[in-house]
Amino acid sequence: MKAQQREELLQTLQERFDKHKERHQDLDWDKVLERLTGKTAKLKALHEMERTGGEPDVVGHDPKTGEYLFIDCSAESPSGRRSLCFDREALEARKKYKPENCALDVAAEIGIEILTEAQYRDLQQLGVFDAKTSSWIATPDEIRKRGGALFCDYRYGAVFTYHNGADSYYGARGFRGLLRV
Repeated sequence: MKAQQREELLQTLQERFDKHKERHQDLDWDKVLERLTGKTAKLKALHEMERTGGEPDVVGHDPKTGEYLFIDCSAESPSGRRSLCFDREALEARKKYKPENCALDVAAEIGIEILTEAQYRDLQQLGVFDAKTSSWIATPDEIRKRGGALFCDYRYGAVFTYHNGADSYYGARGFRGLLRV
């Protein structure tokens, strides 16, 4: 990542941090910035989260590890990470009309974790997300072994968790990621 790209990213992240204090009450940007300093892989991941429409923001701090938690806070599922089936197994199982990729592989390429249901529900406490789209979430092995995968959205003032075949994909379904810094 070039110095100018890094500075632009950090400026964008700070502006978002300042604009959405409700997401990270009692956290200090200078401490977040200090934690980011020298972490090239984390900055690249944040850049990819931003580039793909995720609008990452700090949503918490883990006092045990000292890590800050960045989550995609775009109003809708990140536009650059939609039309993906759930995982590689599902992608390879499709006989025709395969999507370009799968959510778990894209998350791994970026260097982020796909949200769990609990993390998704926690995010919804900070605002309204996915009112028109939906997002794949981490799926328990017992569901995945049977061919399914889980996704969530926000409708009618509530968070809903649903299931679909892991090989399905839709233009309005993507995934949200978590990065620990």
